Amino acid sequence: MPSSRDEDLDWLYGRSPRPDGPEPTRVLPPDAEGPVDARPAPSWTPPAPAPAPRPGPATTPGHDAPDPGRTPWAPPSGPPAAPPPAPAAAPPGRTGRTGRRRHPARTTLRTLALLVVLALVWLVGVPAYAWSQVGRVDDTPGGDRPGHQPGQTFLLVGSDSREGLSKAEQKKLGTGSTEGQRTDTIMLLHVPPGGQPALISIPRDSFVDIPGNGQNKINAAFAFGGAPLLEQTVEQSTGLRVDGYLEIGFGGFVNVIDALGGIEMCLPKAIEDEDSHLDLEKGCQELDGTTALGYVRMRKADPRGDLGRVERQREMLAAVASKAASPATVLNPVRYWRLCNASARSVRLGEDTSLWQVGTLALAMRTVAAGDGLTLTVPIADPDASTSAGSAVLWDEEEARAMFDDIARGDTSDLDRYAR
Repeated sequence: MPSSRDEDLDWLYGRSPRPDGPEPTRVLPPDAEGPVDARPAPSWTPPAPAPAPRPGPATTPGHDAPDPGRTPWAPPSGPPAAPPPAPAAAPPGRTGRTGRRRHPARTTLRTLALLVVLALVWLVGVPAYAWSQVGRVDDTPGGDRPGHQPGQTFLLVGSDSREGLSKAEQKKLGTGSTEGQRTDTIMLLHVPPGGQPALISIPRDSFVDIPGNGQNKINAAFAFGGAPLLEQTVEQSTGLRVDGYLEIGFGGFVNVIDALGGIEMCLPKAIEDEDSHLDLEKGCQELDGTTALGYVRMRKADPRGDLGRVERQREMLAAVASKAASPATVLNPVRYWRLCNASARSVRLGEDTSLWQVGTLALAMRTVAAGDGLTLTVPIADPDASTSAGSAVLWDEEEARAMFDDIARGDTSDLDRYAR
């Protein structure tokens, strides 16, 4: 008799019906083989179902039920975790609530930048203030003027006006009490488009034609008609067009020298001149404003007369320019302030002379003071000629004309041949 298992198999595969009626429903064990599916097995296997959440605490009225998809919190197993460390104290260099580190290098750069800005404000602000105090003078010449020429030419005038000086100051400075004003110093500073600047002295006793006043010493033009007539006379006598005008008086000259703390001069020999109140030893020495004025004005004790005088004037002017532009002056706030304000109160500029031109003039004077410029005197034929105006200086007309023609072309390359 076939076994029960064989009967089951025969019935399952349809080989024969079960002799004992329908088979009751049976549950296959987990490892039993199921019916074969003819379709290929899917390549993707669905994820296993999430485990059923653990039962949580019962909800109470007024509270939300726990999220069935969220695993409820359970106390961690194992030993308790160590408490977090206390925050460490802020290291040096950290300040403020955020604990940001302040970089010393960055702080130093900011401080330096602030100092640079303040220095620039000081260097620019002081001259700007002084510029607002500068006096102006009408210097526009009359008559026909030379045309515009290359470069720039400045007329520098040292006036012997006693205006503003008390009797005691006139006596102290040895200026005398002559009424009116004349030019004690006349110079032309030419700045070419390229090449060396040239500082040219015109002796104040030069015998020239003064428009509307006949022939006379050139310094008389200032007494007859002030700056406009002097400028017209210079332009007519030289053929050069004057682009800028600067004038300084006796008192102003002394103030500028004293603001600089004096000027060092090296004397080739001792000087004793009662008229100029001078008693100086040979050698290098510091001259204050009063002594420096006497030194540049001295004439009787100089055997070369007016020619020696103009050389000392150029020497002094170059020394003043050199010291005024030195780092010691710029870095000394007291000296810088005094110099700017003394210069502003002491000089007068032409109506059309600009700040830019004054800067050009100052740089050119510094170049001359450094020995990189030319210092000349108008070529002279007779330094002591007898004229209708008394003893006067006569120019060498041919050489003087050639020199001024070179300057009018903006060419200073060959001017050193006129140096004496």
